[in-house]
Amino acid sequence: MNAKKIVRLSNVIGIISILLLVYWVFTFITIEVFGLKVFRKNMTETFYLSVLGILALMFGSLIVNIMFNLTRIAEKDKEEVLQKKAGKFGVAAMILVFPIILAILFGGNYLTSVKKEKMLVESAKSILEVNKTNSDKLLDYNFSKNYINETASTLEILSKTDKNFPNVVVLVKDTIKGTPVFLGFQAYQSIHANDTIKPLKTGYLYETTKEEREYLDSVFSKDNNELRYSSYNGNYELFYPYKKNGKKIVLYFSEQQRYGKLGS
Repeated sequence: MNAKKIVRLSNVIGIISILLLVYWVFTFITIEVFGLKVFRKNMTETFYLSVLGILALMFGSLIVNIMFNLTRIAEKDKEEVLQKKAGKFGVAAMILVFPIILAILFGGNYLTSVKKEKMLVESAKSILEVNKTNSDKLLDYNFSKNYINETASTLEILSKTDKNFPNVVVLVKDTIKGTPVFLGFQAYQSIHANDTIKPLKTGYLYETTKEEREYLDSVFSKDNNELRYSSYNGNYELFYPYKKNGKKIVLYFSEQQRYGKLGS
């Protein structure tokens, strides 16, 4: 292979490497700024490490160009015109790649959110259908040491049965000094049998946003049975109402993940 062909090949490799690096940086910034979760762990790590390979290609092509002391002079006017047309087409094609990348990233993030919602709903159904006896115990709310321990024990058993089981909180509506509040009970909140200190409702207050309070109030006071799902920056939440024989609770599922659900 003569010097001219080597130069041409190294230039092509260099240009392709630069474009790949630009697209990689654009993709990385988009994922970080918008908190998108698209690919599974292995694919995400491979994608991030690929920049090393891109930089290696760029460095290699640069060394080749330096070694051959490259200079290129236009050969013919006709060839130059064709090159300009091809250049304009190439620039347009390169620009079009950016919206395609955005579509892939946001589409992948949406699919990840949909998969996570399905998983959380299935987890809620599993609690209520497969463990009906324990589920009914969760409905028998009264603020007492016995209810707190029963709920903690039930949630602990469920979480240890499935390693992919998300965090879950049992939400109920109560009052403190005449003020309506929402209390949350979790697996780690059991009370020792020998503990003589009476539990306080303030220790189980569930912090909510205005939108969450409005939703929970509609469930407990207005007979709303709709699920409430939300996802943001890798955080996934599901409010799952459960009612039976006039008794009501809401199962709140939450999970945080660094990676998406697409890919191998």
